[in-house]
Amino acid sequence: MRAVQDPAEAGPQDVVLLTTKAHQVRDLLPGLRKLFGPETMVVTMINGVPWWYFQRLGGALDGRTLESVDPGGALAAGIEVERIIGSIVYPAAELVEPGVVRLVEGNRFTLGELDGQRTPRIEALAKSLMAAGFKAPVSRDIRSELWVKLWGNLSFNPISALTHATLEDICRFPPSRDLAARMMTEAKAVGEKLGVEFKVSLDQRIAGAESVGAHKTSMLQDVEHGRALELEALVGSVVELARITDTPTPTIDAVYATAALLTRTLSLRGGRLEVQPA
Repeated sequence: MRAVQDPAEAGPQDVVLLTTKAHQVRDLLPGLRKLFGPETMVVTMINGVPWWYFQRLGGALDGRTLESVDPGGALAAGIEVERIIGSIVYPAAELVEPGVVRLVEGNRFTLGELDGQRTPRIEALAKSLMAAGFKAPVSRDIRSELWVKLWGNLSFNPISALTHATLEDICRFPPSRDLAARMMTEAKAVGEKLGVEFKVSLDQRIAGAESVGAHKTSMLQDVEHGRALELEALVGSVVELARITDTPTPTIDAVYATAALLTRTLSLRGGRLEVQPA
């Protein structure tokens, strides 16, 4: 595999897999565009609510910008909507060191056109991923698929960042399990107002997280290593969607406020937090 520091060295690509954190994309835009040719697809393998959520959606909210994830609409302006393929990343992994990722479990990457069509290009992309050994189903409703993962991310990630608990710990400790369930119940009300169909139950989603075991969420990993948190994409975006849909989310709001203060504190002090044996 060839790696380059400057995207210009690679030149235009058939497909760009965008696997960064949500808050990093804006800074990458100038170099990212050097990878684009006339037909280049951009597959957004990013956690949380994507900047393109309202693009090609149809209805009254079509084309609306989400300030929490795309302030000023820079990403919407910098990456043509025609290029975008939505994707949900299901594998759980841990960044051990720069360039080294440890896979915990999973190999499924769901794909979807923003307007729900099964186009020749997305069929070809799915076949390429499957030929490489991945599961790559094509969804006609990528936003509903996205909410299944988001449902867990918006609750388990900030709870783990605040408590330093693993998925297994959160799901097996009754008070934190109840907290996650209340956040997910509020989020479901938001999603349903946006036309999302939840194809699994709340209990099934929590059980799925518990089955991953003693895994640290990506947000907890970032707290421990002093990295910027994906708080806006995972939680702030849901708060914004709740305001757009006039949906009360008191539990999500409270957890978001405390996690946002943690983010601010770590940033101002240039620090990190990790629980060590006494």
